[in-house]
Amino acid sequence: MLLVAVLTGCSSSGSDRAADAAVATATGQLPTSHVHGVGIDPGSGSVLVATHEGLVEVADGAVTPVGPTIDLMGFTVVGPDHYLASGHPGLHSELPNPVGLIETTDAGRTWSPLSRQEESDFHGLTVSDAGVLGFDGSLLFSEDGRAWEPLPIPAEPHTLAASPDGTQVLATTEQGLLRSTDAASSWSFVEGAPLLQVATWADERQAVGATPDGVVWVTADRGLTWDEVAELGSAPEAVTATSDGEEVRVVVVTTAAVLESSDGGRTFETLLAR
Repeated sequence: MLLVAVLTGCSSSGSDRAADAAVATATGQLPTSHVHGVGIDPGSGSVLVATHEGLVEVADGAVTPVGPTIDLMGFTVVGPDHYLASGHPGLHSELPNPVGLIETTDAGRTWSPLSRQEESDFHGLTVSDAGVLGFDGSLLFSEDGRAWEPLPIPAEPHTLAASPDGTQVLATTEQGLLRSTDAASSWSFVEGAPLLQVATWADERQAVGATPDGVVWVTADRGLTWDEVAELGSAPEAVTATSDGEEVRVVVVTTAAVLESSDGGRTFETLLAR
């Protein structure tokens, strides 16, 4: 399970954000104008959206806040009820600013600092069996979420996505799609790949991405070749996918809606209009 987070700067006061969140969730809307991450809990199957006002669950056209108000700039799912995140503390939060890497093991109800408090605001964040990759202006890798080492990358990533075993990594950039086959130790641009805004792995071979104009692309050969399969109708902000070995489930947050596909991104239904 992994997450892809979008690099976009947004700001508002803590009190304004809290008020907006209360109004938005009461009316069945996301409590923010922009989303930085989305994930699927592998235990419950819940769709989780990371917002500037904290984590929310989206289901049946309703939005349910989960846990404290945190300005989530990076978010990724490790396992059932187990997530990692980064960003800034919200109203009444005792977390440092920036929060560095934080962890929850109770599905987002409470969060604990892991590392790089007051140092890192990871806008790009992805997790795999190998460890955690984050981008806070530099690309960093950690096996345990506590000790970090820098890694090279030839262009600033818009999003990061690691395959489940961590050996393969995709990075969407303004210069094109970057691909690594050695756990982000080295990179090469994928010739002929679409200029993806967001991308995510469903399993070790299959990945899904979307271009800024909302065209969905899929790969079944570890990112070497890509096929156009659908149009979202609006710009993507975050994407996640899972695979049960037969079907690929995809969730995309766009500027207009939260959309879900059960056929690998070929058709979508609306979970929530924005």
